[in-house]
Amino acid sequence: MLEKLKDRYNQTILFFAIFIFVLFFRLFTLTIVEGEKYKELSDNIRIKKIPISAPRGEIRDRYGRLLAGNKPSFTVQIMKNELIDGKINEVAVNLLNILINNGEKYVDNFPIAVENGQFYFTYDKEIETWLLEQGIQEKSTAEEAFNILREKLEIDGNLDIFEVQTIMQQDYGIYPPISVKTMKYIPQMQKENFLQKYNLGQDLNAEAAFRALREKFKIPEEFSDEDARKILIIRHELREQGYRQYHPVKIAFNVTAKTVAEVEEKIMDMPGVNIEVEPIRFYPNGNLASHLLGYLSKISDSEKEKYVKELGYNPNDLIGKDGIERILERNLKGKDGAKYVEVDVYGRLINILREEKPEKGQTVYLTIDGKLQKVAEDALAHALEQIQVGGTFQSKWGNYKYSEPFRNATTGAVVALDAKTGEVLALANYPSFNPNLFSTGISSKDWKELQDKNPRDPLSPIPLYNLATRAAIQPGSTFKMITGLAALEQGMDPNKKLYDDGYIRYGGRNFGCWLWNTKKARHGWVDLYKALEVSCNYYFYNVSTGWDHFKNQPLGISMNVNKLLEYAKMFGLDEPTGIEISENAYGVPNPQKKTGAVKAMLRNHIKARAKEYFETEIYSDKTALEDKINEIVSWAEENPSRGELINRISKLGVKKDKVETLADTAKFSYFNQAKWSKGDTFNLSIGQGEHAYTPVQMARYIAAIANGGYLNKVSVVKKVGSQHSNEEKEKGERVPLKDYNNLKHIKRGMSNVTQEEGGTGRAVFGNFPVKVAAKTGTAQRAGKIQPKDEVEYLKKYARWIAPSLRMEDIEAKTKQLMSEHRDKYKDEGDAMRDAIKLLSNHRITNEQLDQFKDNYDNFAWFVSYAPYEDPQIVVVSLIFQGGHGGYAAPIAREIIAEYLGLNKTYDPVSLENTLTR
Repeated sequence: MLEKLKDRYNQTILFFAIFIFVLFFRLFTLTIVEGEKYKELSDNIRIKKIPISAPRGEIRDRYGRLLAGNKPSFTVQIMKNELIDGKINEVAVNLLNILINNGEKYVDNFPIAVENGQFYFTYDKEIETWLLEQGIQEKSTAEEAFNILREKLEIDGNLDIFEVQTIMQQDYGIYPPISVKTMKYIPQMQKENFLQKYNLGQDLNAEAAFRALREKFKIPEEFSDEDARKILIIRHELREQGYRQYHPVKIAFNVTAKTVAEVEEKIMDMPGVNIEVEPIRFYPNGNLASHLLGYLSKISDSEKEKYVKELGYNPNDLIGKDGIERILERNLKGKDGAKYVEVDVYGRLINILREEKPEKGQTVYLTIDGKLQKVAEDALAHALEQIQVGGTFQSKWGNYKYSEPFRNATTGAVVALDAKTGEVLALANYPSFNPNLFSTGISSKDWKELQDKNPRDPLSPIPLYNLATRAAIQPGSTFKMITGLAALEQGMDPNKKLYDDGYIRYGGRNFGCWLWNTKKARHGWVDLYKALEVSCNYYFYNVSTGWDHFKNQPLGISMNVNKLLEYAKMFGLDEPTGIEISENAYGVPNPQKKTGAVKAMLRNHIKARAKEYFETEIYSDKTALEDKINEIVSWAEENPSRGELINRISKLGVKKDKVETLADTAKFSYFNQAKWSKGDTFNLSIGQGEHAYTPVQMARYIAAIANGGYLNKVSVVKKVGSQHSNEEKEKGERVPLKDYNNLKHIKRGMSNVTQEEGGTGRAVFGNFPVKVAAKTGTAQRAGKIQPKDEVEYLKKYARWIAPSLRMEDIEAKTKQLMSEHRDKYKDEGDAMRDAIKLLSNHRITNEQLDQFKDNYDNFAWFVSYAPYEDPQIVVVSLIFQGGHGGYAAPIAREIIAEYLGLNKTYDPVSLENTLTR
């Protein structure tokens, strides 16, 4: 055999025999063994699926009134496979001219724009605009800008960057266009991707990139730059479509009948363009309940992994981004249908094979009453409008005169709950927004209008921000029911009278009753009922510490800050309420953590001003700098004397002229506040200090008092789809009180607030036909309102702040400081402040610099329930910088009157799809 294989002829035969065997074996495998597999692959290449979006499920109120639905709309789209290459330019210009002339919004994702003959990348403009709005230098890197913003918002520097980002977004409504993972501007990353996608150099400026693209797409010179950009808009959208020529490219949504007629009239001159009827999200009542409903927006890059890859969404789908639209996205989405089409090797559509109809999403019923929601929103807006000018809240239940105007009362919130179940009957915020703006993708202009107009002011109105569930602030005197109840539970007699002597002197300061602070008057002898009626601070200072400060003797009850906070936790102030939409819950104050919090704030303060405080050799050595800062912070518990502190700090490499400044700052601004004191307990007992609760948390707490101690979860969803209604849901757990009769004493005091002569709510409810239990609250807010532009402010008032200085010299010094200390001054306003101080030899202080800025006004709280005998509804209203607690009371009165049927309409419940006006 081996001899035969040596023959070249036999070798050739063997080779071909093996080759033919392998060929037939492979053919057998492909056609018989794996035939079905490759047939399926072939069909998949030939047959494509075009998704058909399902109509979103409706959102209705508890009575079936439509709050969010769908309406048919006209969409202008281009079928890429039907578009003739030679006519793309003419089609693009003609189509966009029609849309522009008719004022239609259209898709414009092409990132090079022209303004006054100047080309620019929209990505760069987006970054510049954001930096300007935040008052940060234009040339700041993403990391620098992020850290500057963190310092401005006073966010703990020990938190990781992802936690900081969450706080910025949830607590301040600020969305930095920064990828914290890479610490690069997101628009900058998008710009790099754009240039790379078109094989353009990363160093090209906007005009050079535009010219390169004109040349790449062979756009004739006869087209102006303006028309060339229209062509590039369309070409960019077609390119983004990639291989999927069978997919329509949507150019404009919800266009008018006039536009439809013009497009149809010129359809023969615009091959590939057609009009499709599609459902879009529609909110028939505009702004009504917008913070509950939420809004839709495009799937972001960070969300594509979840929605596109995992859940099978189309990349162009709109998804819920807030409120019910977000929380119940999967229920509302429905099941998309599809067209199965046959395409050629180039991806062009040949034939429609079959179609699967989409299935509409589930209908969601909310617990709110749409008519009551309208009353709440109107009453809130009316109150704010009148408070700002010192006007009158007009009502059939009696006009209420706002005797003192508070022009900064521009925001507020109100929550109404079913007292027995915790269901939300109404939840309103001012300002609000129209979710219809998002139905087809919001324009950059509209989005900008919804952003914070003054990021330097944390109380500046933000229309998208849900104050009712996210804004946690001090409750003021509305917390006094907790203090009183805790004392009763420890054995305090509600009828025991204590003398209000105006103020208590402790720790070098006076803790005064509000009556003493405003009029130098005293309430005299008060018991619990009277203390709640007139909101006597002195009484609650006494019972919170178990000490009669007038008689200087114990009260015979064991009370302290821990008991106080224990009862606050019992009533849900330490936890989320359970409401389905997003909320904040910071929890009750923690005396044990106070020292740590103060030390963290001191550390952040010194780090932020390290270059100002330390010599260069220390500042430039990060390890040495960290050691010095840690050493200073470690003295907080010891709190050495001022002299000792100056002596220690002088040995740590601190600049000689800054030793006393740093020592005084550390001692008087931080060390003296580090340990918990009786004064802190005084503040907590009247709802001041470190309390921070949202209106919905406060409403839940008041509901638990009203219903006999049952702490129900708050809910805004009544029913989803065909599920059973939760009308008979179980009560929440009962607060573990020693004696539930103690609630009756608290409720009686709350009744006195509206019924008795000295009651702080009597002016509003004294003649109301239903007995209401309530409590007013005034929460203090310290500090100055920062202007949007610090430089503009300083220029305006410089002649009074620093009359001896010339503005030319101030501006020159400012530029010098920013040039020499770029890492220190990221904000021109900060540099100008220091320039004025330096030029005045530090005679001008921060207080003098800020003297023309407004002080923050107090917050106005009003908590209530009705009827007093059989509680049905709880209403909590809050007005930011509203001045006085009673100013929020008329809002609650309007809501209670409507809910209890006092407006006497007697019409049958309407099941129409729109609210009865």
